[in-house]
Amino acid sequence: MAYPENIPSVDDMLNMPVTELALMPPSLLAAVQAEIDTAAARMKSVTERFALALEVRYADRAAELRHDAGKDTGTIRFADGGVTVIADLAKRIDWDQAKLAQIAENIASAGEDPSEFIDTTLKVSERKYTALPEAWRKGFEPARTVRTGKPKFRLVLNEEVR
Repeated sequence: MAYPENIPSVDDMLNMPVTELALMPPSLLAAVQAEIDTAAARMKSVTERFALALEVRYADRAAELRHDAGKDTGTIRFADGGVTVIADLAKRIDWDQAKLAQIAENIASAGEDPSEFIDTTLKVSERKYTALPEAWRKGFEPARTVRTGKPKFRLVLNEEVR
């Protein structure tokens, strides 16, 4: 589809009152949305590509400096041509839930309180909640809070609908 020539630029939209944007014809709104989607996809791609270039350039040096500092993860800083490079390598920990449950049981059977060492989170999947009998669901309701996300709208020109 060829976009109308009067699509506002990103700069125009940043300076345009929201009410003015909202009053545009639906076909123009759809064209604007398509332009934004294209620009967002391009920006995501260039951001990923740039991050990879920085990784290629600095990963070995950062790993070496982290090793010298006796660290496997975390943030280190070093200079490169008058620029300070801040290299962060996050630590992500995953715990085997079944093994932790067994450890908690062992701690409790030894007369200690496992909550001093282990955080426990209880939750009910929405699928399982809706499958419960009505009487049971009523018992869960005081512990359940429903929140909504931010509204999203997607426009598709009628000729594109299939």
